[in-house]
Amino acid sequence: MNRLYGVGLSLKNSLALILGLCLLVLSQLSWADSLQTVPLRLTSDSITKIDLRDWVYINKTSDISLLSKLLEQPEHTWKKLPANQPHKMGLSNYWLTFSIYNPDDYLSRIIALDNPLLDSIVIYHFINGELVDAKKMGDTLPFSLRPMQSNIFLYPIDLQPGDTHKFYIKIDSLGSVNTPMVLWSSNDLTQLTETKNLFIGLQIGLLVAISIFSLFIAFASLSFSYSYYSGYVLGLTLLTASIHGVAFRYLWPNWPIMQQLIFTFVIPLTLGFSLMFTEKVLQLKYHNLKMLRICRVMAFMAFSLAVVMPLMPYSSAIYILVFVVLTVSTILVTFSLIQAFVGQRNATLYAIGRVALLVGCIMTGLMYLGLLNIDIAPHFPTMIGLTFEVIIMAGVLALRYNDERKAKFKIQQQALEQARRIKEAREEALIAESENSEKLEQMVQERTLELEITLRELNEANQKLTEQNTIDSLTGVKNRSAFDRRLVAEGRISRRQQTSMALLMIDIDKFKDINDKFGHLTGDYTIKIIAQMLNEYLKRPTDLVSRFGGEEFAIILPSTEAEGAQQVAEQIRQAISESKIVHNDNHIPLTVSIGVSADIIDSDEHPMLLLEQADKALYQAKRSGRNKVCYYTLKADQI
Repeated sequence: MNRLYGVGLSLKNSLALILGLCLLVLSQLSWADSLQTVPLRLTSDSITKIDLRDWVYINKTSDISLLSKLLEQPEHTWKKLPANQPHKMGLSNYWLTFSIYNPDDYLSRIIALDNPLLDSIVIYHFINGELVDAKKMGDTLPFSLRPMQSNIFLYPIDLQPGDTHKFYIKIDSLGSVNTPMVLWSSNDLTQLTETKNLFIGLQIGLLVAISIFSLFIAFASLSFSYSYYSGYVLGLTLLTASIHGVAFRYLWPNWPIMQQLIFTFVIPLTLGFSLMFTEKVLQLKYHNLKMLRICRVMAFMAFSLAVVMPLMPYSSAIYILVFVVLTVSTILVTFSLIQAFVGQRNATLYAIGRVALLVGCIMTGLMYLGLLNIDIAPHFPTMIGLTFEVIIMAGVLALRYNDERKAKFKIQQQALEQARRIKEAREEALIAESENSEKLEQMVQERTLELEITLRELNEANQKLTEQNTIDSLTGVKNRSAFDRRLVAEGRISRRQQTSMALLMIDIDKFKDINDKFGHLTGDYTIKIIAQMLNEYLKRPTDLVSRFGGEEFAIILPSTEAEGAQQVAEQIRQAISESKIVHNDNHIPLTVSIGVSADIIDSDEHPMLLLEQADKALYQAKRSGRNKVCYYTLKADQI
């Protein structure tokens, strides 16, 4: 009996041990599935610039395009972002994640992704496990869709005490997938942005100044060398502005397709101008005909690539262009060194500039391939090499221009001797010409006076005609053309004086029913009555009421804040709704819906945007029951 009891006890202990091991394994598996990424702990004492690289994790899968699918993946598919990660080209479904925990402070920060050439970025923002925002941006979308208007991609966040913010970022790009992410305070980011924009502006300004100066010299001297050099520097300027995001922001903010085409078109075009400039500056026509033929063949190929490359897939085109640029740069460096060894002075400086550019391009290529790890942007060495090379080339052209000037000076000295011989004859001719000029000048003055009188009369007639063309014939108020011109003018005043401008869009409710029930003459009478009432409520001479079209009116209120504009709109709405309009013994029930928008104008496009916002607010008023005043809010865009 004791033996059986001992066997039972042993069996019981064994089962307990096995059960304990199973629970341990299950707990380990459960812990692995619940493993979380390490969050960044942020307080008011934290530094105001934090490199997020140490807190960023990358998903190893590459076939997940939806967030819902990504959240189903186990945690072991995530790994920390390597510190020496190469700058990859052409990736899709590239997922990153990081978390920020704020224990006890109210903080505002900005996430900066400093790569303006990314095609598509989608940021999913979770707070305490709940999705609160999903923002999409990139250079395949219009610039205005960015949360903050900046050359780089910025995402502002507000952190409440005790909140954990988690971000999932999906990146798709045909170019370089370089993802330097930094958490900034707004003040420090503003200072850095100003400093960075200063250097970018100086670089682009220097290139533009050199290009325009060379172009003027080309026109003045009819020199192909300066025209080719001007085209070369203009191409480099456009490339530099595109790489820094300046071109997208200021030149084609609403044409994202330009970001995909500009590099594949401008790079070979710039390369072609560089080859033609090399042919001229090294004077290959006089020193080496074989090099001359090679340069011309490569220039033809470069211009051909400018036509073909935009039609190819972007990633393939970029790789081809990198190979072509490195090959051509190596050949041109070789040519310049050969010419320098045979004693050509301009070739030495040319070789120095080309070597600097080649070294910069090689460093950039090695950084993209992950073979060179330096804590700078990968395009920075190329930009430095380009700037140095452009300055050196300007020096080469200056030397050549000086040589040409000396040669011309000798020719001028020879011509002076001959000029002295005909001086006396010319003086006699000048005397006669002077007499004739005085008579001609007197006649010209008389005719000029007559012309001025005629032009003055014509101007007065034109002013009268213009005034007639700005009045709506039915209502007597300004027409749409006058409104458009006034909107642009008041927008510029608002932008210059930093004062708010308000717009009111007014539409007669159920105007079609009035026409159908009482006739079009009654409808026209109603429109005229509305126009008169609107004029009565505009007290300032700078305010403008116009017939926008049909039964719609638009009002411009300069130097008016949103609150004041809404008060004016409400007074107009109430007065019209309480008015008793009778036409042909018929009582006309009349109400209006009004949309209001107001803002300080900050760009030439902003007045039209303000008009669109007022129109959306009007649409919101119509949708919510008519006979209402609605002020534009973000909600109006979502209706």
